[in-house]
Amino acid sequence: MRALRVIMLACALALMPIMAFGAKININTAGVEILQQLDGIGPSKAQAIVDYRKRNGSFKSLADVLKVQGVGEQTLAENRDRITLE
Repeated sequence: MRALRVIMLACALALMPIMAFGAKININTAGVEILQQLDGIGPSKAQAIVDYRKRNGSFKSLADVLKVQGVGEQTLAENRDRITLE
C-alpha cells in the first residue's frame, strides 16, 4: 500500500509542472492522461487522439486534430494556445 502511494505521488509530481505553469502539451507525444488536461478533452477523446496518431502518424498542423472524431472547432479554439506539435 505504501509503494502505491509513493508511485501516485511521483506521478502527481511529474505532472505538476504542466498543470502549474501551463506548459504546452505536445499532441504528437502526450499520452491519454496528459491530453485530458486540455479543455473539453475527457478520457474517450484523449484515447481517440492517441489512436488516430497511431493509425495516421504525427499531426502536421494544429487543424489536423479536427480529423479526430469528437474533436471540433470549439475544442481546438479553446486549446489552441495550450497545444503544440513539437
